[in-house]
Amino acid sequence: MATTRTATTQWKGALIGGAGTVSLDTSGVGSYEVTWASRAEEANGKTSPEELIAAAHSSCFSMALSHGLAGADTPPESLQTVANVTFQPGEGITGITLSVKGRVPGITAEAFEAAAQDAKANCPVSKALAGVNITLEAELLA
Repeated sequence: MATTRTATTQWKGALIGGAGTVSLDTSGVGSYEVTWASRAEEANGKTSPEELIAAAHSSCFSMALSHGLAGADTPPESLQTVANVTFQPGEGITGITLSVKGRVPGITAEAFEAAAQDAKANCPVSKALAGVNITLEAELLA
C-alpha cells in the first residue's frame, strides 16, 4: 500500500531577509523556522532544506541497511548514520556523504561494506537523489 507524507512551508518576504516555517504535517511532530541565512550561512537555531534532506537520507539508508543485514541473517545491534548534505549557493546541492558505523555480530568488514553499498544504491531516498554524487564511509565496530 502506498503512503503519502506531507510537509508545508509558509514563507513571507523575499529570499534574502524573508523567513518561513516548515511544518511536518503528517506526523505533527513540529514546525521549524527556515531562512536563506540558515541555508547558506549559519543555522542559528533554524533548519534548511538540506538538513531536512540529510534527516530523510540518514533514516532511509539506516532502514535499508538494517533490512538488508537482517535478510542475510546478520541483524544489526546498532547503526549510526550521519548524512552530510553540501549546498553551494548558485550551484545547489553538490554532494552527499553518508557515514555509517555499525555493530553487527557475525559479519565481516567486507560483508558490512557490501551491505552498506547496496543500501546506498537502493534506499528510496538515494534513488530520489540520483542526480547528486553520494559517497559512503562504512565502519564495522567491534
